[in-house]
Parts: sequence; C-alpha cells; structure tokens
Amino acid sequence: MRVTLLGTGGSAGVPMIGGVDGRGDWGRCDPAEPRNRRTRASIVIESGEGRRLLVDTAPDMRTQLLDCAIQSVDAILYTHAHADHITGLDDVRILNRIVGRPLQAFGTETALEEISARFRYAFRPWKPPGFFRPVLEKSPISPGNTVMISGMAVTAFRQDHGMIESLGIRIGRFAYSTDVVRFDEMAFESLDGVDTWVVGCFTAGQPHPTHANLKTALTWAARVGARRTILTHMGTDMDFKWLQDNLPAGVEPGHDGMVIDIAD
Repeated sequence: MRVTLLGTGGSAGVPMIGGVDGRGDWGRCDPAEPRNRRTRASIVIESGEGRRLLVDTAPDMRTQLLDCAIQSVDAILYTHAHADHITGLDDVRILNRIVGRPLQAFGTETALEEISARFRYAFRPWKPPGFFRPVLEKSPISPGNTVMISGMAVTAFRQDHGMIESLGIRIGRFAYSTDVVRFDEMAFESLDGVDTWVVGCFTAGQPHPTHANLKTALTWAARVGARRTILTHMGTDMDFKWLQDNLPAGVEPGHDGMVIDIAD
C-alpha cells in the first residue's frame, strides 16, 4: 500500500494570506524551506492493485493531484464537513470523467448530509452522457465499522474535533487521524498495533480548542507506539527543520508530496 500526503497544512495553509509584503504570513516557518509550504490536509491511499481512495477534497485538490501525479481516484472518504476538507469538490467532475462514472462518497451520515446540503448539485442522480458537474453517491459509514473501499478494508473510528466529531481511519498497518483534539478509549483500541500513523498536530505551543498541540501529539505517539508517527495539519509555528531537529525518534513532520510505502 502507498500513501501520498497531498497536503499537510491547517485550514489557512502555510503561508497564510497576508504578511508584511503581502506575500504570505509564514509565522515561525522558514520561507526558504520548501517543505514549509503546506496546502490543506488530504491524502491518497493506493492499494497494492493500484486502486485509489482520496481522503477529503481540499480547496487545493486540483493542484495537489497534479503536483503528486495522481491520475485518477476510485472513491472519496470525508473525515468531516469543514470547509478546508470539502471545498475542492467541484473538481471531482474531472475525476468522474476519467473513470466514466459517479464516485462513491463515504463519511458519517451527519457529514454527508452537511456536504450534500452545501453541494446539492453534486449529489443529484447522474444523467449520462458526460459530466458537466461532479457526481457523488452517498455511502454512509459509522465509527467502529469496517467497509470495503477501493478494494481495501477501511475501519472508521470516532475522533473528538472539539466542536464536532471527525473520522479517523485504519487500513491494515496504516492509520490517519487529522483534525482531532482528543481520543476516547475505542479510538486508541483502533490504533493498537499500527505501524505508520499520520496524525494532526496544529501548533507547537499552547493548547488549541479543536486541534492537538505538539505536547499532546507526542503523548499520543508514545501511547500508540507506532514505528513511524508522521505529523500533518500543521500551522505556521511548526517549522519543518526545527521539528526534524527536536522530535523524538520515530516521530517526524510530514510535507506536501510525501510518499509513504507500507508493507502488508
């Protein structure tokens, strides 16, 4: 299985709009380090048979797929319905054209209802021929359940995202946990024995109401005990080189375009 980190930034990306010269607010991130430039969080998971699951349709989805040479996807899973995880949805119409069919959209019933309310046109039944709009078909899943998606057994688990819940997923020895501030015991049970875990960590400093800070993420990493813990959904105080130099063994910062191969 291969995982590509399409984007590893928070909801505003890095750099954020603004800055003293109008070319971006980098915070503590060094603009000279290319791996500090982060688009919004999303991944693609590719099975050994070459089928692909896209997790979230970030606002930067078009450029992410082009930059990472992802030619097509077979299905989409939504972790939750926040704007930085769904508003690239309109470009799904090109993905529809490539595979020649509607795409299944997986997520909790609550998330799919919110997404379909905001993008109602994308969930109307398809009337062939062609795709002048995105066409998605809702496939609700519940935390604790395992479903087959793109030929892979995907286990979903509940995450506390502060004001709402988000979904974490596990496929074999890999798990993905963006946008989370707390885990319950069932979530930790779902992560038991994982080899590679990509987890959200928005800030290096003070606690955040909806996202983990570095202290919390490192506590989780020690408990889960994955061989590799890779940080994502990082904000402007998460400088790549500083993280490389200061994180403990087994924990590393992710970056846009990072490719992770996971043995079966």
